[in-house]
Amino acid sequence: MKTKPDPDSLLGHLVELRNRLLRCVVAVLLVFIALAYFARDIYAFLAEPLLAVLPEGASMIATDVAAPFFAPFKLTFIVAICVAVPYLLLQMWQFIAPALYHKEKRLMAPLVFSSTLLFYAGISFAYFIVFPLVFAFFTSVAPEGVTIATDISSYLDFVLKLFFAFGLSFEIPIAILLLVWSGSVTRQALAEKRPYIIVGAFVLGMLLTPPDVLSQILLAIPMCLLFEVGLWLSRFYEPKTTDDSPEEQQQ
Repeated sequence: MKTKPDPDSLLGHLVELRNRLLRCVVAVLLVFIALAYFARDIYAFLAEPLLAVLPEGASMIATDVAAPFFAPFKLTFIVAICVAVPYLLLQMWQFIAPALYHKEKRLMAPLVFSSTLLFYAGISFAYFIVFPLVFAFFTSVAPEGVTIATDISSYLDFVLKLFFAFGLSFEIPIAILLLVWSGSVTRQALAEKRPYIIVGAFVLGMLLTPPDVLSQILLAIPMCLLFEVGLWLSRFYEPKTTDDSPEEQQQ
């Protein structure tokens, strides 16, 4: 007769982790199946910022035989993961919440929610603000006589890289709040290092974006602004220091 694993044991935690990972996989697959029919429309929506600035008569191309099939479905699978992120975070939260103190739960719950919104905000900023400016710049500097014909797979890799860079950079306020709340760094120390952080933002913008100045600036400036936002919000998350009496310290 099989016995149910003790939920407090290592085996019990592993079983629960497996079950929650399976739920996450099933959720992503269900969303992917629901979106698969619209794969071509999703890719067309993604390609719209580039197609809007291409010269008349120019179009995107597929240099690989299977690219017209695989590129839209690859994008759809990634979109399915992004759509399922709230459920994935819920599963993660339900797994780690029992190990947290009440004060930690009160802090982590809004941070998990806000980090999701910030990641979506970074993706939206890249799509609606950065892409039109960057693609218009790229097409305007093309040499005379050069026909612009972007491969659909290369374009997908390019925009996914930018989505990841901007989505990750918009998490800066959350990172600052966690660092200050945990006591790893103080607000004063971060404020004193502001010049180095600004330089670091432009260096990261150079590393995370394509080798053009425009996209680097469009990433570095929001990172600097988000740093200031996180620095201002961190005043509400500073750990409280209390001077305990000797009697309290002995208890």
